[in-house]
Amino acid sequence: MNHFAEAPSLFNDHDDVQRVVPLPNGRAPSYLADHRKRLRERFNAGGAAAMPDYELLELVLFRAIPRQDVKPLARALIDTFGDFNRVLSAPTTQLTKVKGCGPAVVTELKIIEAAAHRLARAKVMQRHVTSSWDSVLDYCHTVMAHRDTEQFRILFLDTKNALIADEEQGKGTVDHVPVYPREVVKRALELNATSVILVHNHPSGDPTPSEADINMTRQINDAAQALSITVHDHIIIRKSRETSFRALGLL
Repeated sequence: MNHFAEAPSLFNDHDDVQRVVPLPNGRAPSYLADHRKRLRERFNAGGAAAMPDYELLELVLFRAIPRQDVKPLARALIDTFGDFNRVLSAPTTQLTKVKGCGPAVVTELKIIEAAAHRLARAKVMQRHVTSSWDSVLDYCHTVMAHRDTEQFRILFLDTKNALIADEEQGKGTVDHVPVYPREVVKRALELNATSVILVHNHPSGDPTPSEADINMTRQINDAAQALSITVHDHIIIRKSRETSFRALGLL
């Protein structure tokens, strides 16, 4: 005789996310609350470094899905996109293709992504680029490294090489983004910037500047020099590192 045949299941396997059946008082079973408590305690004691990506993601998902086992969804997101950062930066259209990733989950993920961008940006705005170069690169990696299409940004600097504005000038496809040198210089003049740093990402991961990248950089540099605006560098952001046009002798 199977003593477990009539035991009520705590999970509804037909749901996209493994759904815990609430207790009569509307609460989730105590073991689930204990699991969440343990994760929070580990985070408070050791920070993110003490946790694998899927557990850190679980902590984020707790708020969006308060009474379900979110571990299966956390693992599915990591398996789909690769790591915590790529989950946060994944397009909404791609996130919603993962079973169980509904509007509440997407909103929570995008709030965390926006907060990360704000924090990274705050570390570089109004600061001298020459003394906070690592922070500038960290910021560029945070906002661009994990995107699946090309993005072109410009960092505008004042006479003291302090960052006064950071603007996205264009989005493109996986291997191309349209950039217009005249618009770059025009915007620098509007902001009273005396120098700029050009930045774009390579979703393919290839560190090599394309011929189009080189020609576009030369055109912007020529237009900028005519108006006494300096192009300090053009940086290609990849997932793990960056490539400098100046270091390659291309500027």
